[in-house]
Amino acid sequence: MTFIAVRCPYCQSDQIVKRGKTARGTQRYLCQNTLCAKGSFLLSYCNRGCLPEVKQTIIDMSLNASGVRDTARSLHICPNTVLRELKKKERALEAVNTSLLRTLNPAEVAWDLERPGEAEMDEMWSFVGNKGNPRWLWHAIDHHTGKVLAYVFGRRTDEVFLQLKALLEPFGLTRYYTDHWGAYTRHLDPEVHSPGKRNTQKIERKHLTLRTRIKRLVRKTICFSKTTQMHDIVIGLFVNRYAFGRAV
Repeated sequence: MTFIAVRCPYCQSDQIVKRGKTARGTQRYLCQNTLCAKGSFLLSYCNRGCLPEVKQTIIDMSLNASGVRDTARSLHICPNTVLRELKKKERALEAVNTSLLRTLNPAEVAWDLERPGEAEMDEMWSFVGNKGNPRWLWHAIDHHTGKVLAYVFGRRTDEVFLQLKALLEPFGLTRYYTDHWGAYTRHLDPEVHSPGKRNTQKIERKHLTLRTRIKRLVRKTICFSKTTQMHDIVIGLFVNRYAFGRAV
């Protein structure tokens, strides 16, 4: 008799039990590790799109200048598989850099009071479907470290800016650097608001990185977002992984 050591491909746990079979007769296994995010898995998949390494590659390619059809052709899978895998990540996204907030302790808070918190805010244009349907990314970064603090999506209106401003309240910011767009001057106290391009160079550089790394944001390209959901998911994934440092 031959025994096969089975480990979970997601958490590498050996706490595995059988969990019935698929319609094709393939044995299904269940990971009993309470910290495992997946649980059920197979040792061999008939569909390449179900392989854990392929699923991870889908996310990686979407954040490195590949469109949905580029990814599908390269991995030899269906474009719908790419879309489904990206949509699964929507619930895991966060609009605020919570990891940065959790690092605040009384000593650091006292130090921040000595050096007032300063943030750069700006909005980046994109569109969904056609240029008559613009979709703006509003976000803010720390003026000294360049770390992204929070972001929101929407039109270029006062209501969307107020959403971003509300997300920034826990950071205790005392100085805002922006351009001369009217929403900033209408809702920021002149004593803490410094409009002008001189102090927004870091966040403008963030825009260049986004347009370079995400294909649907590149200017003069045939690759664009067809739905608001996919537009927000892909950009949100990039911000959460590379700016917030989250494993998504």
